[in-house]
Amino acid sequence: KDVVLGVAKRLADGLRSRGLRVVLTREDDRAVGLAERAARANDAGGDLFLSIHANAASSQRARGVETYFASLEASDAAAGGVAKRENAAFAAVSAAIEPVADPLLALLGDLIESEHRAASDEFARLAEARLAALDGAPSRGVKQAPFAVLMQVSMPASLVEIGFVTNRQDARALDSEARQSQIANALVDAVLEFRRRFEARRGIDHAGEDGAATVRTPEDAVHGGHAR
Repeated sequence: KDVVLGVAKRLADGLRSRGLRVVLTREDDRAVGLAERAARANDAGGDLFLSIHANAASSQRARGVETYFASLEASDAAAGGVAKRENAAFAAVSAAIEPVADPLLALLGDLIESEHRAASDEFARLAEARLAALDGAPSRGVKQAPFAVLMQVSMPASLVEIGFVTNRQDARALDSEARQSQIANALVDAVLEFRRRFEARRGIDHAGEDGAATVRTPEDAVHGGHAR
């Protein structure tokens, strides 16, 4: 929880210094439920939801970075297990969604969901590439899984696992403020490239520091490196 909060604060500072608005789901050492995290992001009207985690595994040999975007079907059994344990650890309670009666509104909702899914995939790959470019950060790839926190937000969303607290090498690196800054800077680059592509598709010529594009980046806590 301390590592991911440190990374998130550095990320927020980096994005704010470039004119982007950022909303953190927490700014101190306290637990925030999944539903509340999603609600804060939705209330803020964010353009991007970024959930930052430190990973854990039963094997101490597991290490490296991996990123996820939401899908009802996990890309593999391991990814499904991560999502299942994460959802259970945060005791997510998701309200049932009533079916939309108006077929036009239902179609519009499907189109928006499809667009968000494609954008989430795009950002996940940008983040993974930049994190994997850091020294000593082997890439475990981009994966899909039914993370409750990602499926409750109404915007492109990605969950980033920045290393394993159960691996000595990863844990030692994550405990370093220098490494936390490297991770944050890599994610800043990913967000800025995502914004550039987002605006290019909409014909926006962004000068750089006028804050025309709003990206909100909630930070998702890890509670004590719980086993997942």
